Amino acid sequence: MLKTMENAERDAALRVADLMAAAARTAPKGSGKDKVVTVILSGEEKDTLAQKMHEAAAEYQEDFIERDARNVENSHCVVLIGVTAEPFGLNNCSMCGFKNCAEMKKAGANCAFNVTDLGIAIGSAVSVAADHRIDNRVMYSAGRGALRMGCFPQDVRVCYGIPLYTGAKSIYFDRAPGSVLL
Repeated sequence: MLKTMENAERDAALRVADLMAAAARTAPKGSGKDKVVTVILSGEEKDTLAQKMHEAAAEYQEDFIERDARNVENSHCVVLIGVTAEPFGLNNCSMCGFKNCAEMKKAGANCAFNVTDLGIAIGSAVSVAADHRIDNRVMYSAGRGALRMGCFPQDVRVCYGIPLYTGAKSIYFDRAPGSVLL
């Protein structure tokens, strides 16, 4: 069997995506409750995500979302990491800015524990990509596109996307809005 460099790099990115999902799931959680959800997109699903991002860029008239959509198009895959909206259930925390979890839930806000756990999970995931020398970038815009696609259960309202790429130069490096990258 002959495997080209491009195929090997793509396969490596996909293997690392699986490891990133595992790292996100096993990351320490301040709440002690597992509310992290991961999804990996490649192929047609990844292209659909990029299309949803192009639509959002036009709707919001934001150059950075268009730039990110082009990055996703040129990536091997995208690791999506979200967190469910279920509050921790405390009556006296108020870290979210509300008196208690019931008021926070009624207002449609997000639990500070959950959002913190999401950040820790993302950090764990990108450290795996870095350890394997796979170029990546955490993208709010890819998370918004994933929510538009319906990639997560309905109770996930906050998520981020992490596209992965291998090549001679990172496509995520020179990222000035409006810049023309692969």
